Amino acid sequence: MYLRAIGLGAVVLVAAILPLRAQQSARIVRDSASAADSAAHRAPTHELSRIEVVDRAARSGSYRVERSRAATRTDTPLIDVPQAATVLPRAVISDQAMQSMADVVRYLPGVTMGLGEGHRDQPTIRGNSSTADFFVDGVRDDAQYLRDLYNVERVEAIMGANALAFGRGGGGGVLNRVSKQAGWSPAGAVTVESGSFDHARETVDLNMPAGTKFAARLNGMLERSGSYRDHTTSRREGINPTATVVAGGAIIRLDYERFHDSRTVDRGIPSLGSAPFETSTATFFGDPDASQASTRVDAAGVTIEHAIGAMTLCNVTRGVRYDKFYQNVFAGSAVSPDAMQLLLSGYNNATRRDNLFDQADLTGTFGSGAITHVVLLGSEIARQSTDNFRNTAYFTGGTATSVTASADAPTAVTDALFRQSASDADNHVRVDVGAGYLQDQIGIGERWQAVVGLRADRFDLRFHNNRTGEDLARVDRLVSPRAALVFKPIPPLSTYASYSVSHLPGSGDQFSSLTATSQTLVPERFTNREVGVKLETSHGLAVNGALFRLDRTNSTAHDPLDPSHLVQTGAQRTSGLELGVTGDVSDRWQVTGGYALQRAVLQSATTAGAAGTTVPLVPHHAASLWNRVQLAPAAAVGLGIVHQARMYAAIDNSVALPAFTRVDAAAFVTLAPNVRLQANVENLLDARYYATAQGNNNILPGAPRTLRISVTAAR
Repeated sequence: MYLRAIGLGAVVLVAAILPLRAQQSARIVRDSASAADSAAHRAPTHELSRIEVVDRAARSGSYRVERSRAATRTDTPLIDVPQAATVLPRAVISDQAMQSMADVVRYLPGVTMGLGEGHRDQPTIRGNSSTADFFVDGVRDDAQYLRDLYNVERVEAIMGANALAFGRGGGGGVLNRVSKQAGWSPAGAVTVESGSFDHARETVDLNMPAGTKFAARLNGMLERSGSYRDHTTSRREGINPTATVVAGGAIIRLDYERFHDSRTVDRGIPSLGSAPFETSTATFFGDPDASQASTRVDAAGVTIEHAIGAMTLCNVTRGVRYDKFYQNVFAGSAVSPDAMQLLLSGYNNATRRDNLFDQADLTGTFGSGAITHVVLLGSEIARQSTDNFRNTAYFTGGTATSVTASADAPTAVTDALFRQSASDADNHVRVDVGAGYLQDQIGIGERWQAVVGLRADRFDLRFHNNRTGEDLARVDRLVSPRAALVFKPIPPLSTYASYSVSHLPGSGDQFSSLTATSQTLVPERFTNREVGVKLETSHGLAVNGALFRLDRTNSTAHDPLDPSHLVQTGAQRTSGLELGVTGDVSDRWQVTGGYALQRAVLQSATTAGAAGTTVPLVPHHAASLWNRVQLAPAAAVGLGIVHQARMYAAIDNSVALPAFTRVDAAAFVTLAPNVRLQANVENLLDARYYATAQGNNNILPGAPRTLRISVTAAR
């Protein structure tokens, strides 16, 4: 209560002291590392030769994004990027009151967010589920937790395998968060939000330049919320100061973040037969008191950019410590149709991971006449050190690993005791990565472009079992090519064809599953073939379409002659069509959305499933469209629709989540020149649906009608 009062007071204070009149003109300064779509990226124009002055600025509230450096690691117009890429800018995030990555992917064609056992982000991208395909400013954000968007300028979804830019993994694509950075335009915003199910959230964003060579920025967030699910609460806190310094002909960016998330681990409801069990949307299955998670993230980074003649050197160093613990007692079986009972199971897991990454990119533009080259030469050095410890829950006095509960009263207080079983993890893992890559973006006249490149990684993993003393090791040398051709018949229209490859070592996404068998296996290979078309209108609307085929090979399967042995004959293929639209239809009408038609099947058997089965959490059809319309200078409305076809909860295809359609809405009212009132309604028509799953017996019901109201005072 006191925190909410303080937040409301801050809104009034900021509204009173911030200037009521915006600056009539401003110059946006953009270097080769920035897309120039945020006022916070503005910097002095006289310090570095590579800085250019751009006379136009994105309209306030515009959804338009023209450039990105994620897919190619160079500052490239999106229309020239030869793969499907969707960018959701801050305006979209704010208008929809997005606060999580699950909120983001609703409007990303080809991406579905899994339940992630109720404590982590786990997207399925083009039929490939992963917890390791997240990046921050192009640097791997490699841990299992639920991310927040309070300090994010935009989110970029880069589809298809692309190891040249991102390294190992990323078989279906990656999600890159571009963080807010200190810049040279004074700005500030305070938001206080309240809503259904005891939701309360406050955020602050202050950008403070001091002269022409130093600027600081502070982003902060505090959230305390209940849930439409019984006995479920969450609390999260984040603070992220950044600074930008111009010194010695270089731009230096410093940042630090401390983020903490604690919550009830909610793994949803079980199944009955081939469908989710029919029960109240709010019913909690398991022991909520014994189902808790806590994550603490401490991250620090330094980015140095320097012009060297016709070239630019950018070096990024980022260190992160993740401290994660979760414990849960949940539905471990389906509901028995005869006795109307189910089994509860449980475990806990503690993970500490220290990541240190250093990336260096040297970029230069060369050539003359009809032929130009944008050459990228880069390297990455990384060390990741992880400690894992897991316990199993024992019930009935510590003698059984499951306990029976009634489906009519499944919220139980158990006598769970947690201790290690013979197969529980107690290990230390160290990964050392060294990589080099070379890429050339070749311009051939005004209509043709080619992208060719190659990346080589050395992935060195050392695994120590603390219980047995066993030491395992695996060194993989990964070679990942990329090639693409772009044809632009007219400047606002491009067509492309691309080929790209990525790999995943046998230790898995989180490299914690190395065994005496898996250390002998070659990495899985992801091969993406894609053709597409992109159109950008003069007003700022970007439309794109892509046809793709993504093959995953070298997956493990049981040897048909000896099922106790593994062979690498498993294969999966995802093929489909993705359509996307983002930007401004007019000054008063902004849209974002897309459509995905996908078919993801196992072509040959793997240890997970039989040949011909459909990959879970991949609906055959999925569509979404969000509209924001300015009705008057001080009033706007938003309307969105999300449709998802039926999809399977697990690889055995025995339980299906029904198709659903959901409608969202919003209203925006300007109370004063720098104060905005916003209301968002999720699931306006109160549809009953099942949003996602983590297997057949951890199915998450969708939220009922949910209201959030916020007040923002901004400069």
